[in-house]
Amino acid sequence: MLVTGGNGGIGLGIAEAVGAAGAQVVIWGRQPEKTASALDHLVGLGITAHSVICDLTDLDSIAGCFDKSVALAGGRIDSVIANAGTPGSVGRFIDLPFEEWSAVMRLNLDSAMVLFQCAARHMIDAGNGGALVAVSSLTAIHGAAGNEAYGASKAALIGLTRALAVGLARHSIRVNALLPGWTTTDLTSVVHENEKLRNAKIDRTPVRRWADPSEIGAVAAFLADPRLTFHTGDDVVVDGGYTKF
Repeated sequence: MLVTGGNGGIGLGIAEAVGAAGAQVVIWGRQPEKTASALDHLVGLGITAHSVICDLTDLDSIAGCFDKSVALAGGRIDSVIANAGTPGSVGRFIDLPFEEWSAVMRLNLDSAMVLFQCAARHMIDAGNGGALVAVSSLTAIHGAAGNEAYGASKAALIGLTRALAVGLARHSIRVNALLPGWTTTDLTSVVHENEKLRNAKIDRTPVRRWADPSEIGAVAAFLADPRLTFHTGDDVVVDGGYTKF
């Protein structure tokens, strides 16, 4: 199992969940100290884990990082979860620099495409199928005013997973998207620490709270479960009922 951005937040929650389910985990992170700390944490939980330092904005480095991950995992990776991403900055659309739009797309969408391409080649060559999961966002289905690059990149991930689900089904490779609701992480701390904004999100969530990363991780483990051979092309929303209220 490979998890990008597995050194914190939802990514670490995913790594914990799949590790608890018995999977060997390889986490990718860009920051060496943070990644080493996350690895120690996982190993301390009794999980067989490895780490690779990878800057996903350097698209040319992804293939090498993937090959290294395969070697660390004993020659085979059955599941890949593309979780790493950036929210970008919030501001008026008419003032959004194209360079920032491109930077968000590069990390959130382009790196996932390149990684899935590497993973699909590996899984097809191995002949055992596998699972690809893209971590999208509720902004893919709700308007993300002031955060257009992020919303567009997350919506594009859903389009990518649907296309790959159809194209890779013949190889027994399942492809699904995971759409977390409001979750307590470093990336959402600006909103969470703002009492007015935090309570506005809680008031619209039927379960009346934010999610813990472990709750998102449990669903990611479900999507990566090799026994779910008939589940593909799905957009799984985990939001405490936010989109239904």
